[in-house]
Parts: sequence; C-alpha cells; structure tokens
Amino acid sequence: MFDEIVMADERFHGEGYQEGYAEGSHVGVVEGRRYGLLHGAKIGSEIGCYLGFALTWQCLLQNCTDEKNSKKIKALDSLIGMIQKFPYEDPTYDKLQEDLEKIRGKFKQRHFSHIHFTITFSSSINFNSYVHVSSATF
Repeated sequence: MFDEIVMADERFHGEGYQEGYAEGSHVGVVEGRRYGLLHGAKIGSEIGCYLGFALTWQCLLQNCTDEKNSKKIKALDSLIGMIQKFPYEDPTYDKLQEDLEKIRGKFKQRHFSHIHFTITFSSSINFNSYVHVSSATF
C-alpha cells in the first residue's frame, strides 16, 4: 500500500511536470512570436524612414550636376542599394544586426549633413494595434 502511495506521488509529479512543460512551451512560443513581430515592425519602420528620406532627396537632387551634389547622390544611391539588399524576410540571417548598423551609419554619413532634419525613433511607438497573434498551436 505504501508503494502505491509513493508511486502515485511520483506519477502525479511526472504528469504535472509534463503538462506544465507543454503549457510553458506553448506560451513561450506565442510570447516569442509576439516579441519578434513587434521588434520587426520597429526595424521595418526605421528602415522605411531611411528609404523614404533617401528616395525623396534623390528625387530633389536629380537635376543637380555639380560635384558636391554628385557625391551626395552617390551616397544616396549607396544607401538605397543597402536598404534594397536588406534581408527583410529572413529573421535567421546571421548578419542582420550588422547590416542594420551599416545602414544606420550610412544614413548618418557626412554627405547628408547639409540637410537639416530631425528624425527620432522612439521605443514608445505602439505597434500593438498592428500585430495580432493567434493562440493557435505552433
């Protein structure tokens, strides 16, 4: 009888562990997906701002042929090229952060210092209304 009690305790402990592990795994996947979507939306917004900036100034400077502006146009072309090559759809790309830092650096380059602008990327931007995560099993 004592063995049955001990075995029941161990069985319930094992079943509880398995149920808790399965539930924790599911919740972790959902939470991780939600975090990834929000973080991705912030990066996408930042990259989109850089691309909009570059395309606008490329259009404004397209008729300027002096040497000073041609350097700026080359820098803009380079920035646009970097953005177009950015791996938006591959979150496993191992140099994602490195490439993002290169784009940020190119954007801050001195060729753009003549342009007076203020852009801030606030971490308080709320993308929650754009992200809907289902509670489906993954």
